[in-house]
This record gives sequence, C-alpha cells and structure tokens, in this order.
Amino acid sequence: MAYIVSSSEKLQKSANDAETKALLYLMSFREDSDEIHYFIIDFLNDVTGMNKKANKLWDLQSKGAKESYPKEVGRELVTLYKNYISDFEFSCYILFLGGVSQSFRKDSSINNFGIGNISDEAILRLKEGLKDECSKKKYIDDSKVDDNSIEEFLKKVYFVIESKDKSEYVRNIIKTNSNIIPNDEVLIGIFNEIKKVQSSKKSLNVVEGIELEELDEIPNYGRHLTSTEIKMLVLNRLINQEVMTANITPSFINIYNTFPEGEKGNMLEDCQLNLSAALFNVNYKKEFWELFEDIYNNVLMNPKDTVDQIYRKLDDTILEFDIIALKYFIALIKDGMEK
Repeated sequence: MAYIVSSSEKLQKSANDAETKALLYLMSFREDSDEIHYFIIDFLNDVTGMNKKANKLWDLQSKGAKESYPKEVGRELVTLYKNYISDFEFSCYILFLGGVSQSFRKDSSINNFGIGNISDEAILRLKEGLKDECSKKKYIDDSKVDDNSIEEFLKKVYFVIESKDKSEYVRNIIKTNSNIIPNDEVLIGIFNEIKKVQSSKKSLNVVEGIELEELDEIPNYGRHLTSTEIKMLVLNRLINQEVMTANITPSFINIYNTFPEGEKGNMLEDCQLNLSAALFNVNYKKEFWELFEDIYNNVLMNPKDTVDQIYRKLDDTILEFDIIALKYFIALIKDGMEK
C-alpha cells in the first residue's frame, strides 16, 4: 500500500528556530548522526532524516513553545503516530520540544528521554491529547487508534527538550575547540542562513496528497537538504570563500600558472573534489578540523608566508589530500582570513 503524504505545510510557512534546531540536532547531536545524509523538509513530518541508501528513516516533529503541558504534548505526537501506523518503517520517533511544564518529567535535569522519565499523571494526559488529536485528523484511521497501539508507540518515542543556543548547534558541526570557531554572532548568522535554506525547500512545490510506493522516491521532489550542503555552507562562511567556485583565489595563482596549459582546469577541479572528499569523510571529521586549525594558526602567525611555506610548516596528517589540493585549501583559508 502507498504512503499518502498528508499534513504537510499547505501554506508553506517559513521554518522556525525550533525546526532548524531539530534539523541540526539530527545532524550532529545523536550517536547515529553520521548515518543521516538527507534531511527531508516538511514532507513526512517537520524534518525526516534519511540515509544515503534510502532504507532508514528518522521521524521528527518539533514544537517551539517553552512550556507545553502534557495534553498539548500528546497532540503534538499525532504526526509521529500517523507515521508509526503507516506502511513505512521508521527507525525512531522523536518529539523535539522547546520546553515542558514542571510536572511533566520525573527527573527535570534529563533533557533526552523516553516514556520512563514522564510522570504517571502526565502520561495519562498525554494519551488523552493524542487520542483527541487523532479523532480530528482525517488521515488517521480510527480503527488504528487503540490503547494497545498507543502504548507500543509511546515506548518508541524519544523526547528531546531543546536546551541550547543557536550558536551551539552550529559550533557542534565544527569538531574542534579552538580559535578557528567564530564568535556567537557569526555562528547565529550561519544558523539563520541554514534556516533560510530550510524555509526555501517548503515553497518548492505542493506535496500534499502525493502517493509514495518506496522511500527512494522521496528525494525526487527536492524538498531536502543534505549533510554535504550544510557542511559546505559552514565551511564557506568560516573561510569567507566559496570553496567550489570556478575563480582562482589570489594566493593560488602562482601555483595555478605553473601548471601546463590544457591541464589547469582539470587540476582545479581535482583540488575541489579532493577537498570535498576530505570534508565529507565521516571517519575523519575530527582530523579535518584539526588540519583546518593547523593551517589557520600557521597563517595567523605567518601572514606574509606563501602557500608553499605554510604547507611546509604543517603537521604530517593531511588526510585524503594530495599536495596540490592541500595547497589549494591553504590558499582558500589564507585569502579568506585577509578579507
């Protein structure tokens, strides 16, 4: 049986801060974040994570209110429940909340939890809210709303209470604690840029009523961001450069000009592909940012050095870079720092 897309944002609302925080939570705050490649926007839910093979889904609904009462929380579970009873299989169901009432949790110091940390009274009210909301939704079959089904569903829901600033969500993408990380104002600017791109995906086309037979059909509609796009956006802003631009950054011109005519274009493309491979290798995230830091600090201390001179000062770890590609990366950072 096909999955019918329903309850998408028909009015194409802009993404709010909670939705962008939810996306970035999926991207870098979970143990399984490295598995997620696609972030599907307002299609199956507010945000849906999907792996590269399109055979695993992370279902996430977000609510920005800072003090939601149990019955309100129950109502917010309705789209997660809709997906739970669908023919598509989701690996987890996440409700991302701006805050909850004081009596909601057994231990209020825990911000990531399952049903076991919710008080008995709150669970009763939560179930009431979910049942009430299910009865209002035409896309939920009443025959699939019963106590047993709801009990089993709630055992699978993971609740996340949002407790971080916008800047921290971006800072966590950069796997280092050094002076290469810009101030909060810049990080918030990057956060807002991600939110803007996220919002733009909502207005690409109307997906309400679409029938899906298989998960691999979802990217066909273009309502997604990828981890690659987000990492590239962050890197571009850190070095004040468009990494994949066709322009030659000034500090790389001498190296570029020594290459044979007819080979220069291929060389530049190879440098960009090499940089991209290093940035997106999930096995070397920490090492990539350590290399970035090493280059940054060397340029900072030796601003008059050429790219070749900076290259010779670096530590031995160069990841997947070949020599020319690493010098291209150095030139990008060096020229970006001078802007």
